[in-house]
Amino acid sequence: MSARLNCSCTLLTLSLAALPALAAPPRYHVIDLGRLGGGSSFAYAINSNGTVAGRSGTTNQGYHAFRYDTGMHDLGTLGGEASYGFGINDSGTVTGFSRTAGNVADHAFTYDTSMHDLGTLGGGESEGFGINSSGTVTGISDLKGNAGSHAFRYDTSMHDLGTLGGYASYGYAINSSGTVAGFSQTTEYPATHAFRYDTSMQDLGTLGGRDSFGYGINSSGTVTGHSDTAESGNHAFTYDTTMHDLGTLGGYNSSGQGINGSGTVVGNSYINGNVVHAFYYDGAMFDLNSYLDASGTGWTLNDARGINDAGQITGFGTVNQEGGHAFLLTVAPASTPEPGTWALLAGMTVSGLALARRRRTFRA
Repeated sequence: MSARLNCSCTLLTLSLAALPALAAPPRYHVIDLGRLGGGSSFAYAINSNGTVAGRSGTTNQGYHAFRYDTGMHDLGTLGGEASYGFGINDSGTVTGFSRTAGNVADHAFTYDTSMHDLGTLGGGESEGFGINSSGTVTGISDLKGNAGSHAFRYDTSMHDLGTLGGYASYGYAINSSGTVAGFSQTTEYPATHAFRYDTSMQDLGTLGGRDSFGYGINSSGTVTGHSDTAESGNHAFTYDTTMHDLGTLGGYNSSGQGINGSGTVVGNSYINGNVVHAFYYDGAMFDLNSYLDASGTGWTLNDARGINDAGQITGFGTVNQEGGHAFLLTVAPASTPEPGTWALLAGMTVSGLALARRRRTFRA
């Protein structure tokens, strides 16, 4: 090898060493969480231990909330036909909502070793969506006398969080400090805006369009969700002190659903037409389907709903074109560079060799 080519390879090595760490996700192993005897299952939340909450079809063609650790456990109902699990904390307590006896109404619940009815804000129905490490729950409840439906925070009783001026608001996620993220109708009906609530409700605005929705919040108070843009479509966002557009996987729409302590976001995005894929965002948006090991054969990950600080992800997708499969993604053993790394290395290698060729041609 000539000295000139040695020099080019050295420059390539130095260039690679100087590159910043990639924000691409690791390679993931897929676990199918199964079902409670019915035709589909959907996972919505994950705690720091990797325990998942969701809902699954049952043998009687209804849906029951589940908690998954080493297997899927049926959490039952408040006496009615159906229940849904939407949030879980680090103690494994699940929140969601269930039909009451006689299928009269839906009520928010918590489940530790049994299911507890959280009641309502005076109206007929309530739903739980998020729960923090202290067991405080957020969700939505009807008010007495058809006066609206408001976000709530429940500790030992249910507290009305109000709205941004409109008729309805939803509490969707809550962090360890008790700060709630969600969305509310505003005084400019029918606009809906994402909010963050600690002692009062803060309007997070939009990405230039009419509506925005908050779905997740981390320990630092950063919110994720989606917002209408000034152009067509809606985009996933994060909000710390301002709203940041996370883009899409190529289609018009995307939505952030979960966010962990380091600010990594997961959610769903159209890639083109009506095709929706789960995404991972850490400085850039990546299609999670491109980061599966051999266990992902036949899978399409459609929606990622939660991510913990260990990088485990839960959501749902299709297997061999059959929809309704809840999944858990765990980081696969590291053995080879990740797909994004291979692509970058290949590009740098080609560029380096091309540079060497140009230099040889120039010096010939």
